[in-house]
Amino acid sequence: MDSATLMDLANTYGAHNYKPLPVVIEHAEGVFMWDCEGRRYLDFLSCYSAISHGHRHPRLVKAAHDQMDKVTVTSRAFHSTELGPFFQELCAYTGTQMVLPMNSGAEAIETALKAARKWAYQVKRIPRHDAEIIVCSDNFHGRTVTCVSLSTEPLYRDDFGPFTPGFRVIPYGDVAALEAAITPNTAAFLVEPIQGEAGVILPPDGYLAKVRDICTKANVLLIADEIQTGFGRTGKRFACEHEGVQPDLMTLGKALGGGIYPVSAVAGRRDVLGLFVPGEHGSTFGGNPLACAIAREALRVLDDEKLVERSAELGAWLLQRLGAIQSPHIKEVRGRGLFIGMVLHKEAGGARRFCEALMGRGLLCKETHDDVIRFAPPLTITKDQLEWAAGQVAEVMIEM
Repeated sequence: MDSATLMDLANTYGAHNYKPLPVVIEHAEGVFMWDCEGRRYLDFLSCYSAISHGHRHPRLVKAAHDQMDKVTVTSRAFHSTELGPFFQELCAYTGTQMVLPMNSGAEAIETALKAARKWAYQVKRIPRHDAEIIVCSDNFHGRTVTCVSLSTEPLYRDDFGPFTPGFRVIPYGDVAALEAAITPNTAAFLVEPIQGEAGVILPPDGYLAKVRDICTKANVLLIADEIQTGFGRTGKRFACEHEGVQPDLMTLGKALGGGIYPVSAVAGRRDVLGLFVPGEHGSTFGGNPLACAIAREALRVLDDEKLVERSAELGAWLLQRLGAIQSPHIKEVRGRGLFIGMVLHKEAGGARRFCEALMGRGLLCKETHDDVIRFAPPLTITKDQLEWAAGQVAEVMIEM
């Protein structure tokens, strides 16, 4: 079938919960994708950071094939040969003590919230069902009912209440607001080190270090949502490392599955995650052998190919290159590593039309929050490929 027919099928029979660009991807390899008519595109979105290793990385494909020849899913009713080693290796990579595996990022968030609440009642001795968790305005932690309950975006909330109670919202990047919001019933503070969906928003310098100090002094768990920012996206293994911060819990996903398979996890302190007892929490597919085998290889590839270091070096170059574009449409270019947002003035008419123009030139990226174009290519991208992409962005911004 051609692209037009396939898009029509999707629009006719699928719920309209996404507004994709009008392109149908047939196959992909490395940093490139091809549509049904054979046109090639450079991927500058990486499936919202899930394709950090590039499409169909041969080592990850081999790891998946090898495991599929053995066993794919067992459920946690049994042990598997991949599970224990995956836990050990992920703890070593994150500098944590214990792991709880799930599938999607939203599931990891839900798991962290449950862990924080149990810790609040069992350890901090907050009265049962009175625990509060502080979150930030403009956050994005997923689309479950609980995740939208702590969101401030009307689109995510308007038709989906009543909402899960127990959350207090403060401005992002505001240390004083965090201190003022903490009460004896505060269990945790959940924060994105860089807000991705909000438009690649960085907090003030030193913010995370101050947050770490405040949470420690108040006996409040610090939960870092590293689902988009983790595994090298920002030029460090995890974005919290830019300020030398170790959270109590980290939610992980996206690139952990190597762009092959959905894998997520919560990693953190043993005295928090170790509170779960059999039957309190679980997932049929979480921690399955196929997921573990792929994730283990994904971690090895990150180190072997120095993808974290590549992100830091190439990201600094790209940020400078994009920031030098002279266009009346551009308000600001911000980011860290290969995680960059180009903020447009309201008068530019929205980011969508620029993304469509770039698609016409063979560069695929996506708008976020109407006026921001998000650039997040695979960490395997080369300097020459980045130079070509930046050139396309510059020409579109100048010509339009």
